[in-house]
Amino acid sequence: MSDAVPDYPFRNPSALEPPPEWADLRDGCPVAPIRLASGDQALLLTRYEDVRRVLSDPRFTRQLDAGDAARVTANESGGVFGRSDTSTSAMSSSGEAHMQWRRLVGRAFTAKRVLAMRPRMEEMADQLVDAMVAQGPPADLVAGLGFPLPVWVICDLLGVPDSDRDRFSYWSDTMLSLTRYTQAEIDAAQAEFDAYLAAHVGAKRAEPGEDLLSELIGIVDAADGRLTEPLLVGTARGLLVAGHETTANMIGKMAAMLLSDRSRWEALLAEPALVHPAVEEVLRFDANPGFGMPRYLTEEVEVGERKLPAGTTVICSMASANRDERAFGHADGMDLRRSPNPHLAFGVGPHSCLGQALARTELQTVLDVLLRRLPGLELAVPAAGLAAREGLLVGGLREVPVRW
Repeated sequence: MSDAVPDYPFRNPSALEPPPEWADLRDGCPVAPIRLASGDQALLLTRYEDVRRVLSDPRFTRQLDAGDAARVTANESGGVFGRSDTSTSAMSSSGEAHMQWRRLVGRAFTAKRVLAMRPRMEEMADQLVDAMVAQGPPADLVAGLGFPLPVWVICDLLGVPDSDRDRFSYWSDTMLSLTRYTQAEIDAAQAEFDAYLAAHVGAKRAEPGEDLLSELIGIVDAADGRLTEPLLVGTARGLLVAGHETTANMIGKMAAMLLSDRSRWEALLAEPALVHPAVEEVLRFDANPGFGMPRYLTEEVEVGERKLPAGTTVICSMASANRDERAFGHADGMDLRRSPNPHLAFGVGPHSCLGQALARTELQTVLDVLLRRLPGLELAVPAAGLAAREGLLVGGLREVPVRW
């Protein structure tokens, strides 16, 4: 590594290979200065123990709108890491308000609900595979399955018509923009999205259904009563991003990783029980996950034998941490039988992903359906030719051409 501060995120050699900077920094500079898309500087954490500790430490907050916090993007507001507003501060804070919000949402967003959704997910996946088969190979797995399925699922979850799924995709992209959209485009899209959600929340208050949003509206907390409408809108907005874009991208990457080495796919065909650990290993092995998780330091803390002053912004690279040989044996190889597998793909601590049960179930369902319906599935282009999506905070592939 040179003395110059490198631009971040780093570029991958190919869509499925990790940036070489990860290993270099883990070995030589695990707390490294980087320059963000905004032009501001932050510190990048690449080792497993450091990332896990910071994500679990309440002194590292999501107070990214502090005056001395590094801006992740040049956006003045909006987006996942844009400046927060008071109506949704409970979602992004690290105190009791945030824990109360997690308890409220967690009471409705349960593993039992997700398990009950699985037959419907499988039905949706089968319908999408039917359409791909009717069209004939080659087909783009991203467009044919990866993106439509999670939108259908999130529309089911929120009780909105899936005819709005194209609008949801655009709104989701704007919230995850790193360099792709202008501030004016982000502001306009998010104003439109919030207005849509506010109207939807109002309709669900008047006529509740069987969906998650109706259940959230009906939840009463012993201390503060029902969730406020702005917080419900913010919750629905967060569920869209967590439940749509990240899972949609992961479906394409999962298929590409498993098909890029035919022995992996054959192992799953021979032993379907490997689907569960295989999904966990795919999540750990992902070399193209996107930006990572920023945190703002409220007081001096020592990390990686380095004292970090209050006001420091750090970026936690969960993907680099998941490749750390100190935590995982043969970390740079895929092991579909790896157990235990304490990867950090969903984070850890008070801000770990609330939707991880849903994401896991979708990925397992998709893989089960593909193995059952298209056992001869293979990439229609060399893995090295797959192109990454760029300009967003989450990683992904533009397309995954397949045949069977």
